[in-house]
Amino acid sequence: MKQHELIGTARVPDGVELRLMRSDDDFAIVLDRNELMCSDMSASEEALATMTCERLGGRPAPQLLIGGYGMGFTLRAALAALGEDASVTVAELVPEIIQWARGPMRELTAECLDDARVLLVMDDVAMLIDAAWEGYDAILLDVDNGPEGLTRRLNDRLYSKHGLQSARAALKPKGILAIWSAYADPAFTTELQGAGFDVTQVRVNALPNGDGVRHVIWFAQNG
Repeated sequence: MKQHELIGTARVPDGVELRLMRSDDDFAIVLDRNELMCSDMSASEEALATMTCERLGGRPAPQLLIGGYGMGFTLRAALAALGEDASVTVAELVPEIIQWARGPMRELTAECLDDARVLLVMDDVAMLIDAAWEGYDAILLDVDNGPEGLTRRLNDRLYSKHGLQSARAALKPKGILAIWSAYADPAFTTELQGAGFDVTQVRVNALPNGDGVRHVIWFAQNG
C-alpha cells in the first residue's frame, strides 16, 4: 500500500492493538509492522471455505462454524458455495472488526453479515467449540496467524492438544477442521494426527492470479 491512511484502531481482548489502514480502495489490518490481512490478497482465505465445502460434498443442511470474520472473505466464499439449507455461525472477538465491515469496508461485505443463513456471535470461537458436541459439519479457523499466533496468547489454546480434542468432539462424524496459516508447521501436522484426525495439508496462493506468497491450509477430518 503506497499512501497509508489510518481509519481506526482496535484492541484485541487480552491482546494487542490492531490498525485499519486504507490506500485508495484497498484496506489492510495491521499489527505493528505485520500486515495481518489485506483486501487485495484474498485467495487463500476464500480457498479455506471453497475447498472445505468441496470436501463436505452434498451433505444436507450443513452447519459450519467460522472462527474470525477478518475481512469476510471466508464467509462470502462459504455462502457462495453453500445451498439455502446451510447455516454458518461466525465468531468474532473484536467488535471493531464488525464495525469496520459495516462501515468503511461495507462495499467489501456484499451484505454477507445480513444473509439469513448467518449467525454472528461476538465471542471467542473457543467458547463455541467447547460448548458443542457433534454440532458442526465443519469448523474453519482463520484466527490470528495460524498455530503460531501474534495477536493474543489465549489463541494458542485453539491449537493445543486440548483445543484439537475439543474441536474433534464438536464435529459431526466425518466432519472437517480446516485451519488457515501463514506458514507451514510440520510439528502441527503431527499434533493434528495425534489428536485422531486424518490430515491433508494444502498450499494455496495468496493472490487471485496465482502469484505471491503461498499460505497453508490443513484439512483435518474426524474419523
